[in-house]
Amino acid sequence: MTETKHKLIFGDSRRMGGIRKKSVNLVVTSPPYPMIKMWDAMFSGQNKDIGHALKENGDLCFELMHKELDKVWEECHRVLKSGGIACINIGDATRSVNRSFKLYPNHARILSRCTEIGFQVLPPILWRKQSNKPNKFMGSGMLPAGAYVTLEHEYILILRKGLKREFTTEEEKQNRRESAFFWEERNAWFSDLWTDLRGDTQKLNDEQLRERSAAYPFELVYRLVNMFSIQGDTILDPFLGTGTTTIGAIASGRNSIGIEIDSSFKSLIESRIMNSAELSRGYVERRIKKHLEFVRNREDEKGKWKYTNKYYNFPVMTRQEVYLKIPVLKTIRKENENTFVAQYANSQSAYRS
Repeated sequence: MTETKHKLIFGDSRRMGGIRKKSVNLVVTSPPYPMIKMWDAMFSGQNKDIGHALKENGDLCFELMHKELDKVWEECHRVLKSGGIACINIGDATRSVNRSFKLYPNHARILSRCTEIGFQVLPPILWRKQSNKPNKFMGSGMLPAGAYVTLEHEYILILRKGLKREFTTEEEKQNRRESAFFWEERNAWFSDLWTDLRGDTQKLNDEQLRERSAAYPFELVYRLVNMFSIQGDTILDPFLGTGTTTIGAIASGRNSIGIEIDSSFKSLIESRIMNSAELSRGYVERRIKKHLEFVRNREDEKGKWKYTNKYYNFPVMTRQEVYLKIPVLKTIRKENENTFVAQYANSQSAYRS
């Protein structure tokens, strides 16, 4: 793998006619959250009945908003290959409608419909986004019984189309081996509770763009892409926003397709893509550095290692890490109006111990 392609589509993700059936390996996305005020206008624009329901019937509004998202999940199922995975970052919502305050369980509603579509539900990840604000609680403060617990987590739903993915040819098997992650990363990444990631602070010059963006952090995307795909796969984000999923795919040596309904994000996404090399290389360096620190610490406790990585010549914990090879982004160029090509270095010599 020496290069990957990254396509931007500015349009409605409820209709993905331009993407072939069974052509995507992984979906990583965070949709607009139903019953969160910042997305009211968008949902109301898709169905005028939503705007009316917002004033007096929260349950109806919640269902109507999700019916719009359902169309996207149906399209995701269509374009995913058999064995492909969809990772959906979603938070529940609390809201008062017509004087009634309640929880709107977005994650449960998405799981319900995706199961009906045909997805297999895998164990989810709870992403805890802790708040340190002294006034973070809701309701009547210190007086029972009208206070409410604070939502400090979001869900990363993990869904699979069909049965477990198979790797049959020797080329596929070798690519899978090279796409491995470190043993210590596996222990952290495959926990069902992530507490070490903070939400991404938006540093946008345009106030309107900031209000319409709810980006998740690069680290979240990078983990999911590396956990559930191999190098050269195609990653889809039907709610691209500021382009974080594309950046994560570039850094991981995967191809990508990003769909964004709001074309005003175009220049920001392109800028982030064209300036992604430093972020990508820096993250690779940090992964290697953290692994070498792990090696030194463990050597002090356990002594000699049994396995050595073929490309980097440093110790690894398991035989599955022997062929691990992390893509190193060399350059990225704009091929045409909405397509970018990333090229990768052929050698890992800069990271050899």
